Amino acid sequence: MPTDVREPRRLAPGTLRVLPIGGLGEIGRNMTLYEIDGHLLVVDVGVLFPEENQPGVDLILPDFSPLRDRLDQVEAIVLTHGHEDHIGAVPYLLKLRADIPVIGSRLTLALVQAKLKEHRLTAVTREVKEGDRHAVGPFDLEFLAVNHSIPDALATVIRTSAGTVLHTGDFKMDQLPLDGRITDLRGFARVGEEGVDLFLPDSTNADVPGFTALERDIGPVLEGVIARSRKRVVVASFSSHVHRVQQVLDAAAANGRVVALVGRSMVRNMTIAADLGYLDVPAGVLVDLGEALELPDDRVVFMSTGSQGEPMAVLSRMASQDHRIEVGEGDTVILASSLIPGNENAVYRVINGLMKLGANVVHKGSARVHVSGHASAGELLYCYNILRPRNVLPVHGETRHLVANAAIAQSTGVAAERTFVGENGIVVDLRDGEAEVVGQLDLGFVYVDGSSVGEITDADLKDRRILAEEGFISIFVAIDSQTGRVIVGPEIQARGFAEDEAVFDTVKPKIVAALAEAAANGTRDQHQFSQVVRRTVGRWVNTQHRRRPMIVPVVIEA
Repeated sequence: MPTDVREPRRLAPGTLRVLPIGGLGEIGRNMTLYEIDGHLLVVDVGVLFPEENQPGVDLILPDFSPLRDRLDQVEAIVLTHGHEDHIGAVPYLLKLRADIPVIGSRLTLALVQAKLKEHRLTAVTREVKEGDRHAVGPFDLEFLAVNHSIPDALATVIRTSAGTVLHTGDFKMDQLPLDGRITDLRGFARVGEEGVDLFLPDSTNADVPGFTALERDIGPVLEGVIARSRKRVVVASFSSHVHRVQQVLDAAAANGRVVALVGRSMVRNMTIAADLGYLDVPAGVLVDLGEALELPDDRVVFMSTGSQGEPMAVLSRMASQDHRIEVGEGDTVILASSLIPGNENAVYRVINGLMKLGANVVHKGSARVHVSGHASAGELLYCYNILRPRNVLPVHGETRHLVANAAIAQSTGVAAERTFVGENGIVVDLRDGEAEVVGQLDLGFVYVDGSSVGEITDADLKDRRILAEEGFISIFVAIDSQTGRVIVGPEIQARGFAEDEAVFDTVKPKIVAALAEAAANGTRDQHQFSQVVRRTVGRWVNTQHRRRPMIVPVVIEA
């Protein structure tokens, strides 16, 4: 697995370059750049949601640097489906060039356009459906239906003079899907017969044996849990999981309950899905939140966001008693989603908070209230045998998922040297059916922090973590620069470190002595005096208190 940064060689004419910008080594930020003869194609532009060690960050974007200076060469953005980790960063890319055509299915484009409206952007869009084939510059695109946890997902066949690529997007092979739209295995087989030179498959469940369970297995379980509940029911899921919301609506109707959608993104997305006919709302079942709060507890189901423990999402606010919906003794909360790696602590904190309030919390570990939207190992094996790809670049997954996917490919006969497990920034060139790694770019994280994009660095986040975990100490000293004699101070202020200021009485003489010694040794620079104070306090606090707070010395010459 290449990790050393090295610039790729110049791209030869007639060669297709494939550059995953996001989605490798992580669940999120999915984005892949294709290039041939000076023309670029982008497939997906998703976001990653921050973890606990990234305080204050709202979203994490792909690093657009490989195409920032070449935006005029981008022919189009192709979107495989409408989940945030595939479309969430579209507005940020379009802010760099607003007229890049955006290609996607009907539901996907509707979700994107709603997002763009919030950013005051209007996109040039082209709606496609399974079976469609369109030329975009030198890229001949064909779209195949794939089944996922959101309707209208599409795999993309990318034909170029250098070879044919199949980019699956997220998919599974549910043979009895709720909407009757199965993964087009006949289309896969046809493309396989034609010849797949490079296969980019979804890897999220590659380390899970067998086949992913059927979506329709969830409906009866949800209906049973709601039937046994005597008070309010809250179901938390992704705000774009149309199939799960459909099952909740049906289960509520079967139990004589109404449903209120809670959370801005949930209301927005489900309104779009219902308007376009992807969500079938039983008559009289859907009510607004205000009406639901006035009804008896045993008549209501709240469908909310926050299944990943996001601090500001509805479910977290319920757990912290900071929401209009007050969860209490005897209520039932259903977490109808999988845990995204990295979110475990946040989710369990929410579960614990809800249980402290007396709620019965049902999740995937205790009942089948969710199935994955991604193909397990058995389904991937099936695909490899249908497609017989010449080269494989697993995408969409952490390293363990990518490695597992590559192993499946090799078990079906793909040569080890033809399976490329890499990190974001790996550069793969394809020509005449032969693929090879030709470089590794150094791509980073782009943080959205309030209204700022890309201004927060990893160093800033480190400072935030130190402030949160270790505290803050500031020291003010006025000195005679010639003698180092302290004229005023040291005055020490601390936050998140010690309540009693007397704890610093032992270090103040050390600061005075260290400054005098520095001056005696010829120090005259104000910055150097500040460093003396920093080192003195740092050694003391580490030795005496085993802490590493942020230390900010202010030394002025009097």
